[in-house]
Amino acid sequence: MATAAKERRLPPALPLATLIGRELRAGGSERPTLRYGHAGFAKRGEDYFLVKPDCLRVPGDPASAFSVFAVFDGHNGVSAAVYSKEHLLEHVMSALPPDIGRDDWLQALPRALVAGFVKADIDFQRKGEVSGTTATLVVIDGFTVTVASVGDSRCILDTQGGEVQLLTVDHRLEENEEERERVTASGGEVGRLNLFGGQEVGPLRCWPGGLCLSRSIGDMDVGEFIVPIPHVKQVKLSNVGGRLIIASDGIWDALSNEAAAKACRGLPAELAAKLVVKQALKTSGLKDDTTCVVVDIIPSDHLTSPQLSPKKNQNKLKSLLFRRRSHSSVGKLGGKSASFGSVEELFEEGSAMLEERLGRNLSLKAASPPFRCAICQVDQEPFEGLMTDNGDGYCSSPYAPWGGPYLCLDCRKKKDAMEGKRSSHSTACR
Repeated sequence: MATAAKERRLPPALPLATLIGRELRAGGSERPTLRYGHAGFAKRGEDYFLVKPDCLRVPGDPASAFSVFAVFDGHNGVSAAVYSKEHLLEHVMSALPPDIGRDDWLQALPRALVAGFVKADIDFQRKGEVSGTTATLVVIDGFTVTVASVGDSRCILDTQGGEVQLLTVDHRLEENEEERERVTASGGEVGRLNLFGGQEVGPLRCWPGGLCLSRSIGDMDVGEFIVPIPHVKQVKLSNVGGRLIIASDGIWDALSNEAAAKACRGLPAELAAKLVVKQALKTSGLKDDTTCVVVDIIPSDHLTSPQLSPKKNQNKLKSLLFRRRSHSSVGKLGGKSASFGSVEELFEEGSAMLEERLGRNLSLKAASPPFRCAICQVDQEPFEGLMTDNGDGYCSSPYAPWGGPYLCLDCRKKKDAMEGKRSSHSTACR
């Protein structure tokens, strides 16, 4: 069965911990200041966003601060988008090991994001509602940015020198051949809307249901091959910072990544978000909900200067984030990789296979009990709900057969259903 691209790790020349230490020794500020803003116009009222700038890994410890921003573009109602806004982050955090340092926390985050997205999908589908949503969740810890996404709400990074990087992948059947192959291999059908007379119109859709997306949270009426497993990318910005633009497809259907970034350069985040929305509406009108969140990651030592007036200080900030890169601005340390004005790619993975995402024989919880589910984090006593129907009428334990971390009965059913092996609503062992 064809799947999305296999795990692609492009490690920097040095480990993350070494990069952080090197930056601090060089005088850079590891804790930047964030400035953010949001804007939007509603047509159907199904877009939601999340802004949580003051999260803590360790309660009461300001040094453990991180921030979260997200956009959710709902369809077929608002229920899935509202649920994801209220609970997705909670599910991700529950999958992270307790009492670990920052470096280990950042390394565990990609797997926890996968577990959290799948857990959110399972819990929402238990409500019996047919709504669905895209989800683009951004976690910022210092200069390290981790983005997880399903659907077609994008996150782009605008860096020094005007280089725009896409940090997400669109899960649209029309544009993503690998996802089309995965869906059909899992039992779904992909085709356009058929009118009377056999005329095909509109974008490619998945049947049953007619959804244009191959990944989402919710959508229990369109088949389990529409999966909630996110594409995850983690990067480390240089000490000059950068700007993130997170938006629903109402923006991206009207503006290219470069056009959106260019439209708001040099403006403060709140005004930048409004201008991106305005430009999208000017380009194509209000055809869909449009939501935009802009986050500026600014080195704290460049934020204020007593010698500069506010206008001059704003110009300095504009120059810092978006000036043209000169030959002298790319520095090297010890003949190794350049760190100034560049972005270190730490992790990227887009596979829709849980075994590849959660890892073989890995647990998301440090020193976890033998029977703690890697997705829902529920502890089970030995032999409590450990038996699953392997498809031929015989019962077997999910603890060993698939080679990955332990999954409880419900999560194992969900995994098998997403891979086209059976419906997650199938009956228990006979």
